[in-house]
Amino acid sequence: MTAPASAGTTEFDKESLRNHLRDKLGPDGGLFVLERIGGGQSNPSFFLDYGDRRLVLRKQPAGPILKGAHAIDREYRVLEALFPTGVPVPEPVHYCSDEGVIGTPFYLMKRVEGRVFTDTSLAELPADQRRDIWMAVATTMAAMHALRPETVGLGDFGKPGNYFERQISRWDRQYRQSDLQPVAPIEQLHDWLSANLPEDDGRVALCHGDFRLGNLMFHPTEARVVAVLDWELSTLGHPLADLGFCCMPWHTAPDEYGGLLGIDLAEMRLPSEGEFVACYMKAAPDSPPLLPFHKAFALYRFAVIFVGIAERARLGNASDPEAARFAPLAERFAIRALEIANREPHKLGPF
Repeated sequence: MTAPASAGTTEFDKESLRNHLRDKLGPDGGLFVLERIGGGQSNPSFFLDYGDRRLVLRKQPAGPILKGAHAIDREYRVLEALFPTGVPVPEPVHYCSDEGVIGTPFYLMKRVEGRVFTDTSLAELPADQRRDIWMAVATTMAAMHALRPETVGLGDFGKPGNYFERQISRWDRQYRQSDLQPVAPIEQLHDWLSANLPEDDGRVALCHGDFRLGNLMFHPTEARVVAVLDWELSTLGHPLADLGFCCMPWHTAPDEYGGLLGIDLAEMRLPSEGEFVACYMKAAPDSPPLLPFHKAFALYRFAVIFVGIAERARLGNASDPEAARFAPLAERFAIRALEIANREPHKLGPF
């Protein structure tokens, strides 16, 4: 007997999906259960029990989307490339580009069991476990950056050279595609970043693009990452872009998408930003230093991402029905980046 998905859990024809999977994966033995995974601002995801397989389905959102966004084909390619390596990712199962099946392209991956922490303070954990979790974030990121893209079939996954210059241009274009009102701090930050680009050192690594605590799944009991999730922004780029991005919690407040700014880190047994970066550098000893530019750039990207979330909320096709509440964070993240540009030492140019 087939257990139906709960009302409202899908926005597509479930039987069309089932028929497609029968052709690609074989019969389901009467077990076909689809359940929407709540939360998230990106590509809608679902738990899928198909026969004896425990899977996750990930798809593009329905309706109009910004050009280049929600690139699930790139996500799937990364999973295929990394699964045989030591970088932990879910096992890819099937990719479907045919929009006629469920309305958008989608892919399937095996479900990984573990813990996902959305609270960067890790308050749900015993205090003596929190530091180890954050150190695992740093060492997993370093292991990902240590891979040579050409050796795993990703040598053409992005353009070589001038990574930050190209990224600033890309995110500026994405920002300007929105029909929302201009955000002055974002535009001011764009100008500062453009004027303070570091010299291109030629480093190229696989960059996740959204490497943060909430996109990692940890072992059920150990401080060990068992899956890096959400690869839609991945590309070839500079590893310090990921590191700067992962440092955002130390520069944003708890009410700004769950940051750590203002929290007593020592009392909470959490590492400082310097300790977190030092852990990464120990695992990646040839890395150049992390500069204020890299952290400001990371906040700029996330500010533009929040503009996109607000735009999808306006259009009515955001993954989270309450996505509109994140719209003010576009300006606040840009302001936090400008604070870094103003106050931190080793600035690359005048502000």
